[in-house]
Amino acid sequence: MQIGMVGLGRMGSNMARRMLAAGQACVAYDIHPEAVQGLAAAGARGAASLADLARALEPPRAVWLMLPAAAVDSTIEALVPHLQPGDIVVDGGNSHYRDDLRRAAALTQRRLHYVDVGTSGGVWGLANGYCLMIGGEAAAVQRLEPVFAALAPGADAAPPTAGREAHGAGAERGWLHCGPSGAGHFVKMVHNGIEYGLMAAYAEGFDILRHAGIGTGPQAADAETAPLAHPEAYRYEFDLAEIAELWRRGSVLRSWLLDLTAHALLQDPELQEVRGRVADSGEGRWTLQAAIDVGVPAPVLATALFARFGSRGQGDFANRILSAMRREFGGHEERKP
Repeated sequence: MQIGMVGLGRMGSNMARRMLAAGQACVAYDIHPEAVQGLAAAGARGAASLADLARALEPPRAVWLMLPAAAVDSTIEALVPHLQPGDIVVDGGNSHYRDDLRRAAALTQRRLHYVDVGTSGGVWGLANGYCLMIGGEAAAVQRLEPVFAALAPGADAAPPTAGREAHGAGAERGWLHCGPSGAGHFVKMVHNGIEYGLMAAYAEGFDILRHAGIGTGPQAADAETAPLAHPEAYRYEFDLAEIAELWRRGSVLRSWLLDLTAHALLQDPELQEVRGRVADSGEGRWTLQAAIDVGVPAPVLATALFARFGSRGQGDFANRILSAMRREFGGHEERKP
């Protein structure tokens, strides 16, 4: 199958390469010409503009956008004049599912199809494949099956779940048509909200292990510091890289996130190469808004999201307010770091 790929960043470029490796024809465009040239060297047909990309694709066309959420609407607006009825626009980035509903309705009026695809796999997807969560019309999704099959890990990526034999071909392929427009990005939104919580749990657990030797050092004795009641109980010096490696084997905590954590700690045990300012690209916020709208408690995901805000210093003023209040009511001065 022939497909156009718009957006050749970390994800888009590798996805195009995986499609090429599977025998799919790919026409590639990016606002950075060097990215197009790099993919052309890998076997894609490069395009100098969206119009050039549309001309290079045989109708009915399929154009896959792999862009930041903020760039999707303007790109669709620029692309649509070059499309014809029956063409498909795919958004594989991390858009809000409500935007999918709006876009699908607008494109339907122009007799165009819109498919939303939540894509997970990160920079490892080129080798391991991408988990694809898909929303849209069944006919449009069916047309794209060769592309999904090329991108997804396939059934051998995980052991089969006992009892699934009667279900036939489904999620075990690594891609799933989750429902109508917006369904793919809704599932990916919740996927990323869960990811926030899992990552936070690992991070907090390893931080506790790292501080388990606090009892071996000098103990503060002042009015501003809660004393450590039993310093003899906290005299452990744990090798975090070894513990992460241990947990990868047989533990109920094992996961791909733990695999990546073990690798990071092995390369840089003190994690000196990162600053700890954790970004959020929107999906955690949207997941919490959905939880509020439908009345589902999600305290773990909320705490994980707020922790990310705090990591970027967005709670600094609140902390200064706390210090100011303590100074005002009790004359408490801040401890020097």
